[in-house]
Amino acid sequence: MQLKQVARDSLLKPLQAVAGIVERRHTLPILANVLLEQKDGHLHVTATDLEMQITAVADLPGKDGQSTTVGARKLQDLLRALPDDATLNVEAAGNRMTVRAGRSRFNLQTLTATDYPRISLGQEQLQTLSLPQKDLRSLFKLAEFAMAQQDIRYYLNGMLLVVDKNSLQAVATDGHRLSWASIAVAGEYTRQEVILPRKTVLELSKLLTDTDDPVTLDILANQVRFRFGSVELVSKVVDGKFPDYNRVIPTGHTKTFAVDRPTLLAALQRAAILSNEKFRGVRLVLADGELKIICTNSEQEEAEEQLEVPYKGDGLDIGFNITYLLDVLQNIGSDTVELSFGDANSSALVTMPGRDDYKYVVMPMRI
Repeated sequence: MQLKQVARDSLLKPLQAVAGIVERRHTLPILANVLLEQKDGHLHVTATDLEMQITAVADLPGKDGQSTTVGARKLQDLLRALPDDATLNVEAAGNRMTVRAGRSRFNLQTLTATDYPRISLGQEQLQTLSLPQKDLRSLFKLAEFAMAQQDIRYYLNGMLLVVDKNSLQAVATDGHRLSWASIAVAGEYTRQEVILPRKTVLELSKLLTDTDDPVTLDILANQVRFRFGSVELVSKVVDGKFPDYNRVIPTGHTKTFAVDRPTLLAALQRAAILSNEKFRGVRLVLADGELKIICTNSEQEEAEEQLEVPYKGDGLDIGFNITYLLDVLQNIGSDTVELSFGDANSSALVTMPGRDDYKYVVMPMRI
């Protein structure tokens, strides 16, 4: 295959869009490569890890039907190291690819394109919806931080997406906290749930832009497909039963007050410096008009912060993992948050005043 007189960025941009899923350690050597294909007058750049596949299309004409695979990281690093205004000539023949830019020349090893594994798209398409990229990106941001990382309950290492009537909901939990967010979508849909793998969620968060440009979500039998801009991402879904999140979200908590989010976040960040590095515990002591934040550690050091809060009622002394509180305050965008408590053994609820499209539940811990 040949690419003549192409701008560096026109090849680097699609490569960067797909290379994020290429594993550094892999069982098949060809999985370290990207697939480059000339078809329909464009260059199609594809990467896969066998669970997910991303294809980016670049407006680089060439002879249709030509293809090869080359090391994703090496080619990306080479292109990044070249000057921004570099013009490239790329030629692949046999098991070699030659990249020329000015007086620089690089020979890279290639593997045959026919051996490249692909995820074949399921034939049974169940539902399709479209929404602005910024809406899906913000939905993911509100939930993804609560996903488990390496839980033996594999279905927790991902995010539940729920399509229901005219809403799209995202739910994530690691068993200690739960984040639920919802946005309105145009149209009327049958209720459907799919669990996206953690890696798919994180990759989409990187690729989606903060614009009104549309993203199309196709739900298939055991896959999901996202199409936006020049990118198509196909992912397998996690096979498993997600916990009933509605049972986890508390109702009827009476100890409720609103507080300035940046002020609370700053106080928790200061207190966290002296928290126990292993247990990360924080005590919240609530009294009339006042919230105390107390952290101690094994060196007998202590941090105490006092905040004025509009609360009147019974006192409360409750413990949490401070990281779980910091996570939610760093990821929601409102100026004010509302905290609701039951007793010292009940989970707490974090919401945004006047909005019913976000709920965060965090379990208490003994301190």
